[in-house]
Amino acid sequence: MKQIDESKLTPMMKQYYEIKKEYMDYILFYRLGDFYEMFFDDAVIASRELEITLTGRNCGLEERAPLCGIPHHAVDTYLKKLVDKGIKVAICEQVEDPATAKGIVKREVIRVITPGTVVDPEMLEDRAFNFVASICQEANRYGLAYCDITTGMFKVTQLDSENQMIDELLKVSPSEVIYSDAIELSSAVKEIAEQQDISLSPFLEHVFGEEPAQKTIERVLNIFSVESLGLNEWPVAMRASGALISYIEETAKVPLNHITHIDHYLQSKYMVLDKFTRRNLELTQTMRQKEKRGSLLWVLDKTSTAMGARKLRSWLEEPLLDVEMIKKRQDAVEVLLEDLLLRSDLTMFLKQIYDLERLVSKLVYGNINPRDFIALKQSLAVLPELKMRLSDISGESLSAIFDDIDTLTEVTDYIEKAIVDEPPFLLKDGGYIKTSYNEDLKAYREAITNGKTWLLNIENREKETTGIKNLKVGFNKVFGYYIEISKGSAKLAPETYVRKQTLANAERFITPELKEIEETLLGAEEKGIRLESVLFTQIKENVMQSIDRIQKTASAVAELDVLIAYAEVSYRYGYKRPKVSQSQTLSIKNGRHPVIERIFKETAFVPNDTLLDQRDNQFYIITGPNMAGKSTYLRQVALITLMAQIGCFVPADKAEIGVVDRIFTRVGASDDLSQGQSTFMVEMNELANILNNATHQSLIILDEIGRGTSTYDGLSIAWSVVEYIAKNSGKTLFATHYHELTELEGLVEGVKNYRIAVKEVHDDIIFLRKIEKGGANQSYGIQVAKLAGVPQPVIERAKDILSTLEANDINRNMSSLNASYVDNETGDKETTGKSTKGSQSTHAPETPPKPMLISDDNLDRLISDIKIDVMTPIEAMNTLYEIVTLYRNKKGE
Repeated sequence: MKQIDESKLTPMMKQYYEIKKEYMDYILFYRLGDFYEMFFDDAVIASRELEITLTGRNCGLEERAPLCGIPHHAVDTYLKKLVDKGIKVAICEQVEDPATAKGIVKREVIRVITPGTVVDPEMLEDRAFNFVASICQEANRYGLAYCDITTGMFKVTQLDSENQMIDELLKVSPSEVIYSDAIELSSAVKEIAEQQDISLSPFLEHVFGEEPAQKTIERVLNIFSVESLGLNEWPVAMRASGALISYIEETAKVPLNHITHIDHYLQSKYMVLDKFTRRNLELTQTMRQKEKRGSLLWVLDKTSTAMGARKLRSWLEEPLLDVEMIKKRQDAVEVLLEDLLLRSDLTMFLKQIYDLERLVSKLVYGNINPRDFIALKQSLAVLPELKMRLSDISGESLSAIFDDIDTLTEVTDYIEKAIVDEPPFLLKDGGYIKTSYNEDLKAYREAITNGKTWLLNIENREKETTGIKNLKVGFNKVFGYYIEISKGSAKLAPETYVRKQTLANAERFITPELKEIEETLLGAEEKGIRLESVLFTQIKENVMQSIDRIQKTASAVAELDVLIAYAEVSYRYGYKRPKVSQSQTLSIKNGRHPVIERIFKETAFVPNDTLLDQRDNQFYIITGPNMAGKSTYLRQVALITLMAQIGCFVPADKAEIGVVDRIFTRVGASDDLSQGQSTFMVEMNELANILNNATHQSLIILDEIGRGTSTYDGLSIAWSVVEYIAKNSGKTLFATHYHELTELEGLVEGVKNYRIAVKEVHDDIIFLRKIEKGGANQSYGIQVAKLAGVPQPVIERAKDILSTLEANDINRNMSSLNASYVDNETGDKETTGKSTKGSQSTHAPETPPKPMLISDDNLDRLISDIKIDVMTPIEAMNTLYEIVTLYRNKKGE
């Protein structure tokens, strides 16, 4: 906001300007009567973003101040629009009664709203978290803390590199990130923030200091020392946590009673999923439409509560590495799966429970209303029955959940005693607290009830005394209670009546008795409403004493909800319990893609087997045509592995899952023009991430490597990648159109060839969707093009060109690559023909082979190279096809 001469401002505008100076990075909603108004630059921005009229107001300066405003009752709608665009808002309210104020009404900012600190349910997705995070850096260590202020969840971790921090940031996916205003964030973090629509908010440097952060944590959590949380051993994480709490206090401007614990964790406790894997596996949203439908979350989310839905999303983002913890979840799912009646009863109870976590936050932030208390009461009233039903379960699978559910019967009884069953929506008129709850309130309400009787008695008595049959007692806000008599009967009014108002057809009078009753009735009503407000505050404070118990119960209910959802999807879709262990084996019998089979449920899904280990079956090279199902197969193996490690049953007849520490995926690619990166550069960046970070415990999914450059460059890179991963990394599935790579089976230890089966019918193909051993000898690209509707002349010409190019099949030059591989491994000058694992480097031929002329020599050489004793039937057929093709070409047939 530009500098102005404050001395010339009107008193009201001077007050506005003083407040605005403290909130320069915010749009200030300044309360004036029934409107929030914005001035100067705020008005210009708000009018544009909210599409409301921009006007002006006299502010004491020569030029009118730009002005726009919104009705206070519609503030939530406008706030959501601004916050969704990353704009921060400060709410400035009147904090004294205008009727008693002397001069300008006192105003203060009562709340600050940023993307990560929204608390209004109307502005949030109820089945997803809304995190605000804090980053702190010291040398090469990073602290990352994050909190959902609507639920009180608060977590923190300490990391050893920026890459680890970014992976964790992507997992959390916060709406907002704060950092010290004394540092400059790296370009990598800024890029992630832009891609993920994360609002970046610099905050006061000093709150990131070790001592201030420690004191803040101890004060808010009411603990003697951070040592009780274990944060003293994680100094950078502690600083991030303290700074985040300070930021939340600054924005919320209320005591943070619902933040009762900080959960610190090691990243190594969970499977790491980088941004590429999260995107490619479509865990919570699809790649293209960014929708939930079509994601793994969409399939698994059969939860009955908003709390359970958020817990499920959290588990999906954090697959476990601890085998025992996985088995505990599986044990619970098995119990619930086998008992349909139990599952049905528990689901019925859960559907009656509202969002306890966010009801608690409304309690803390002071925006809870009587209807929310009824929702809380109804939810808590279910807990005794729910817990009793859980007590029927034998064994330990659900015992921890049973122990953590607190029935909270005294809270239920207290709300039942205090709040009427059907409270009004608005508080200003009262009527939401039970009469029996407070003796003074009872007296006021009895006075109001008796007053109505008094008025009726006065009316009947005066009619009889005066003989005026049309006399009546009425009321309006201007004159209060009155006696109304028609014009024709007005002369009969007693002298004790005092004329108050003359109407066209009647006269209105008052009496001392009526005035006394009026004071009693109106005083009782006003005092009763004020008393209800005081009592309601007391009720909130009393219920707030049980916040930690409600939160613990809510967490247990959410966990139960997720486990029931696991059991339900397993029951509906035929999922089986996988055997999870620390072995290096990944074995799947008749595995299916959990999402594809639900989207195309009218079509039978073709299941496939998988056997990966760190020995003979470490690396699958998968060939076959486009659209045949290679990508589906790759993703289903990754998703089945992930599902097993979140404790869910899996879409397979049988599975043994050796826990993997990371899943890497490189699937397709597209230009990133904003970063000046081509498709091939994006592909290589993703590949580099895999090669630099994968371990022997990782699962790697590669769907094409080297397709964004020339054939020989791409083949060379793909060939070398196979050798490198087979020697240095974990279990790998590699789908490729480079059929030449099938030569590596038997040459590189652990490499096996698989293909997608297809059936040829004349010039057409039928996709069988089945993975079988062996390599494909062609990609059927022309047939796929025909299926896609490419014009027939193009198809026919492509066939002619293909026939010519096949005579120059690069497979006939593989011997030089094989020799190169063996030379690099053994140092021998001649090929030994023995299988040797690993390679430091492999080079494709420096120049492409010359076109092969069709001659008897070609046929002789082809036939002499055949190793009939090791050929598979399909390889023999393919070779026979090539011989016939060469012969026919020679004859011109």
